[in-house]
Amino acid sequence: MADKHVDELSGVETTGHVWDGIRELNNPLPRWWVWTFYACILWAIGYTIVYPAWPLLTTNTKGVWNVTNRAVLKDELVAANGTQKVFVDKIAAMPVADIIKDKSLSEFATAAGAAAFKVNCTPCHGSGAQGSIGYPNLNDNDWLWGGSADQIYTTISHGIRDPQDTNTRVSEMPAFGDMLKPEEIANVAAYVADLSKQPVTSGNPAAGKEIFATNCVACHGDQAQGNRDLGAPNLSDAIWLKGSGEAAIIAQVTKPKHGVMPAWTARLGDTTVKELAVFVHSLGGGE
Repeated sequence: MADKHVDELSGVETTGHVWDGIRELNNPLPRWWVWTFYACILWAIGYTIVYPAWPLLTTNTKGVWNVTNRAVLKDELVAANGTQKVFVDKIAAMPVADIIKDKSLSEFATAAGAAAFKVNCTPCHGSGAQGSIGYPNLNDNDWLWGGSADQIYTTISHGIRDPQDTNTRVSEMPAFGDMLKPEEIANVAAYVADLSKQPVTSGNPAAGKEIFATNCVACHGDQAQGNRDLGAPNLSDAIWLKGSGEAAIIAQVTKPKHGVMPAWTARLGDTTVKELAVFVHSLGGGE
């Protein structure tokens, strides 16, 4: 057997493990640490003997003392549910705007709505409700259907273009690729891009303004600031749901994309929808 390597400086044998030229010293563990470790093992064995611990096929070991806090936990849950029920019943009976005015109810609804949002809404709107292309950012004050508490509640409750809800919000932008020539679409895209201070590289904004006046003002308005009654977006700001820039605008004008948001009342119940509305309203963009 080869002789053990001994470190020259400390005089301690090494383990034979080497990393980047650094050898590991074979120092024993401190005795106090070893005995503490053994004591913890003995304590754990004793704990499993005295208290319920090991799972069996249909039950578990009861332990010598047969002590359990399950009954205490059950009582605490009943008490907590009773306390929550007081708030839940009040929320169920009140309009969203009135819930927000009540500080204690608003705090409870915001917390409950945040939990419901994480489970149901983050796949589309993101964990921070920041949205993405095709999914609105819920933190800003740019609202297709209005940002008041009641308007947010209606949108969540009935959804957008949900075929299962007869009261769903509906807006349909025509496919202007069937009505306008490609040059005309390029010009109106240039005009819209120019409105929001985006660079124009191809179309003619002046010619696009005339096309916009003829085809688009009915929904988007004379100043292109949108119409919440129709769900028509504001085209004069820098917030774009389907993507910004002339190419994205041309694509949307030619063959528009229409998203679908589920109607959540049937899935979650009216009380949870109210809590979601309060939470979304509290994000900072609510009006």
